[in-house]
Amino acid sequence: MKYVKPINLFHDLLKTNNLGQGRLLGLDVGHKYVGLAVSDPSNKIASPLSVLVRKQSNICLMAKDFQSLISELSLIGFIVGYPFDNQRNTPDAVQVKVFVEDLRKTGKLEGLRYTYWDERFTSKSVELLLKPLNLHPVHSKTILDKFAAVGILQDLSGTSSSKAAADLA
Repeated sequence: MKYVKPINLFHDLLKTNNLGQGRLLGLDVGHKYVGLAVSDPSNKIASPLSVLVRKQSNICLMAKDFQSLISELSLIGFIVGYPFDNQRNTPDAVQVKVFVEDLRKTGKLEGLRYTYWDERFTSKSVELLLKPLNLHPVHSKTILDKFAAVGILQDLSGTSSSKAAADLA
């Protein structure tokens, strides 16, 4: 896995999309679960995908799941939600970095690029939308994690694609 700046990932994506391929996977990394969302082939719309259980003991299994998704969905990169803050070492920020580093150490995702995107309010926004539905807590948590990942991808697509287009003009 190789870290790249968001704008560089989008420049590469714009080049790749001329060939008609290259989707992004959004990750909302939590202490117990990782919510996943995938972009459409044109990288304009994000859809919820699934939620993976996150344990140190299953990191190799998760890497294998990601390998399958890369192949099935023609993924070119991961957008990892990161709680940017003035205090860079918050517990949430540290656990996101640890997760990415653990994935990288498996060696199963070589060549895959990833970047971080600010996700401070994605979970809270989804939580506020779900509250009136009075869902079972387990069902609500699953939906929250997937749609937080959707929020990360949608936010990135709306912001960076316009920046990338402006840079190319």
